[in-house]
Amino acid sequence: MYELYGYWRSSASYRVRIALNLKGIDYTQHTVHLVRDGGEQHQEGFRARNPHGLVPVLRDGRRDFTQSIAILEYLEEQHPDPPLLPEAPEDRAWVRSVSQTIACEIHPLNNLRVLGYLVNQLGATEDARLAWYRHWVEQGLAVVETHLASLPGEYSLGDRPGYLEACLVPQMYNARRFECDLSGVPRAVALDARCLEAEAFRRAAPENQPDAA
Repeated sequence: MYELYGYWRSSASYRVRIALNLKGIDYTQHTVHLVRDGGEQHQEGFRARNPHGLVPVLRDGRRDFTQSIAILEYLEEQHPDPPLLPEAPEDRAWVRSVSQTIACEIHPLNNLRVLGYLVNQLGATEDARLAWYRHWVEQGLAVVETHLASLPGEYSLGDRPGYLEACLVPQMYNARRFECDLSGVPRAVALDARCLEAEAFRRAAPENQPDAA
């Protein structure tokens, strides 16, 4: 039985929940509240699992694994059926490229600790914080949009979602939450909508988590 340490609004935790659900893997959840009491991710007990103080952490009964993309890769290797990546190496590289555009280019610039630093250390106003967030999300999703023109079907695996969608859907959730302009990314909007009709994505949604506030 896997144990997932995460937070309902953490997009990185959301990615892992989607992947676990798509593969039909059972897991238990442990809440690491990122705001309460200064952030439970900073407490000694959690730092022992992840010295960086970030969620998610996936425990397989023996070891703790960090970084959501590494966790997705681990799950793909340990539980290859059903696959979340295409069969052909060039197709897998394409999916990883688009996914990393989200996980490595967009997400790090708008996560909680970056936004907190902008306000608390640099003195950014709320308007400036939102402008920062929307700029990087909208710019990044515009790049993703161009890649989505190469989808082999309705999803990255043709007839079903996988690794790419596990990264895209949480980012789209955050984009809507912060009222980003999505008018220029119709492919991303449509792909997100298709995914949200599936049970694996509905169960992974932030509002359906036990710690949802």
